Amino acid sequence: MKSAYLNMKKITSIVAIVTSIAGADMVHAQSGQQERLQNPFALVYDGAITKNEKGKVNIHPVTYKLNGIDIAANVYTPADYDASKTYPAVVVAHPNGGVKEQVAGSYAQQLAGQGYITIAADAAYQGASGGEPRHTDKPANRIEDIHGMADFITQYPGVDADRLGVLGICGGGGYTLAAAKSDKRFKAVATLSMFNSGEVRRNGFMNSQVNTIQERLQRATAAREQEAAGGKIIYAGVASITDEEIAKTSTDLYREGYEYYYRKYVCPGSTFLYTMSSLLNLMTWDATNQIELINQPLLMIAGSKADTKYMTDEAFAKAINAKSRELFVVENATHIQTYWKPEYVSQIVNKLVKFYKTNL
Repeated sequence: MKSAYLNMKKITSIVAIVTSIAGADMVHAQSGQQERLQNPFALVYDGAITKNEKGKVNIHPVTYKLNGIDIAANVYTPADYDASKTYPAVVVAHPNGGVKEQVAGSYAQQLAGQGYITIAADAAYQGASGGEPRHTDKPANRIEDIHGMADFITQYPGVDADRLGVLGICGGGGYTLAAAKSDKRFKAVATLSMFNSGEVRRNGFMNSQVNTIQERLQRATAAREQEAAGGKIIYAGVASITDEEIAKTSTDLYREGYEYYYRKYVCPGSTFLYTMSSLLNLMTWDATNQIELINQPLLMIAGSKADTKYMTDEAFAKAINAKSRELFVVENATHIQTYWKPEYVSQIVNKLVKFYKTNL
């Protein structure tokens, strides 16, 4: 979700290179977050694993190379995992600006509890993964991240490569649609609170910035020109936000997003910043482009009160060649509430398990 969660005034602000992004996150983390930050695996979601125990879901931090970049990921294995047996697997793609220790990890852990081997990885250039400049946010990279998770997990002991599913959350949902168009290893495709990063970067959230497209492209061009000349990296977004600013944010997506990422589920490496030059790629991309190439079963999930639901509706209507397709609406849920609120998460997990069992 994150790269678009800034209010309309701040989304266009340009921030010179930030020298202490992680430090800013930690300042927020000190308020009510110490217990989560003490998790030995750095997991910040509710119900997170604190230690690996026999007979329970276990977590396995791993690293692997993707196009020369070190990728940091967590693999979750089911209770009583036995490498000599075979299991279905699910790749989980995190929201924009999020990291594997937040909502992606939560869903990966819960799906592992239902018998799946799962993987959640930090995107290249983000989180604990490598890549420079930091916080580069280009669609091609994010799509390649999903292919890369499939590369790794299909070689993991016990994984049945013919039973591979994918779940993309928020911005990861848009990139999952793009990855699944060509990557037929994914036998079942699901999205949660899908966010079309290209559409929002181009037109603004709820099409609020259509009249400034050329102006914003010019700023992105200038940022790339400065990078190419060896100058400082220019960032869009904000490194921190006050409680007062959060309270004044009018949209649920932004207000609840700030609360989720900057207050309740803070994790170092997760940030609202992205390189301004990334807009050259983001603004010319769209998650629904050639979506008719998806011929796998498709499940799209969104909250009935999510102010992002229009993006799920647009994509769902265009996915005309999916083997089967279903739009599952979580009544009364907003976008961010589908990340953490127990009564909504339980519905979503149950729906995902039914979908994967049917199609894997």
